[in-house]
Amino acid sequence: MSEPQATRRPPTIDAVAAARWARQPAIPASPWLHEEIGRRMQERLQWIKATPASWLDWAPLRGGLEAHALVAQRYPQAQSFVLEPEATLMAATQAALAAPWWSAKRWRGAQPRFGAQSVPEEGVDLLWANMALHAASDPQSLIATWHQRVAVNGFLMFSCLGPDTLRELRSLYQEAGWPPAGHEFTDMHDWGDMLVGAGFAEPVMDMEHIQLSWSSPQACLAELRTIGRNLHPARFPALRGRQWLARLHEKLSERASRSSDGRLSMTVEIVYGHAFKPAPRVALSPQSAVSLRDMRTMLQQGRSGGGG
Repeated sequence: MSEPQATRRPPTIDAVAAARWARQPAIPASPWLHEEIGRRMQERLQWIKATPASWLDWAPLRGGLEAHALVAQRYPQAQSFVLEPEATLMAATQAALAAPWWSAKRWRGAQPRFGAQSVPEEGVDLLWANMALHAASDPQSLIATWHQRVAVNGFLMFSCLGPDTLRELRSLYQEAGWPPAGHEFTDMHDWGDMLVGAGFAEPVMDMEHIQLSWSSPQACLAELRTIGRNLHPARFPALRGRQWLARLHEKLSERASRSSDGRLSMTVEIVYGHAFKPAPRVALSPQSAVSLRDMRTMLQQGRSGGGG
C-alpha cells in the first residue's frame, strides 16, 4: 500500500529526470535568479557571529559563480573548497573559478581547492549550498551528506524554491487539463524537521516571495528553462507539438493582458535556512557504534574541557 497522500511529503520528483538535469551545464553563466538569491543569502551571513576559517561551495556552476565571489569577499582569510556533485561539471567549474596565472589571488594563496578529495576529513566551518535542494530526488540523503561535510560547530547555509513557486503557471496547467507544470516544492518547516533529523541543531528558516515579470511568454519560458525542468513523475511523457506551444503562449498572453501593466508575472518563493552542527553524542547502550571521526572529536573535547 502506498503512503497516504495526507502524509506524503514533497518532492514528487522523477529521480532519473533529476539526475539528467543535474548533469546539464549552466551555459553561458549561472542563472540570473540563482545569482540574485545567492546575493541575498550572502547578506544574511552578517547575522551569524561565527567567522569560518574554511568553507565549501556546493555545486556553484549552477548555484552561482558570482555568489561564490561574494562569499569569498566576505571571508577573505578563509580557505575555500569547491565540490560539484556531478563530476562532469567539475572541469567547467574549475575553469570558471580558478584565478589566472597573473592574478594577485595566486600570490595571496587565495585559490579555491577543487574536488571531494581536497575537503578536510574533519569538515568545513561553512557549507554553502545555493538553490540545489529543491531539485534533489532524495533530499534527506543530500542533507545527510552535507552534515558529513560540516565540521563540529560549523554551519550549513542553503536556499531553495518553496511551495508557492510558479503558482500561476500551475493554475494555468490545471485549468487547461494538462499534467502538472512542475514537481512540488517542500515547505520550510519540513526542511527544518529534516535538518534536525540529519543531526543539525538550531535550524533557522526564512522565506520570501519574489515577483518576476516578462514582456512576452517567449521571454518567460526562456528564463524558466535556465532555472530548472519539470521533474514531476506525472508530467507529459512525450514531446509536445507546435500547436500545444502556441496554445501555451496564447494562455500566457491572456494572463498578461489581465495585469495592470500588460506584463506576464510569476511568483517565486525562496526558502532560506541555516543550522549548526553540534558535537556528536553517543547514546548509552551495551554496544555503541561510533565513527573514527566522531570519536576523535569527542576525545579532543574531553581533553580541552578537563580541569587540573
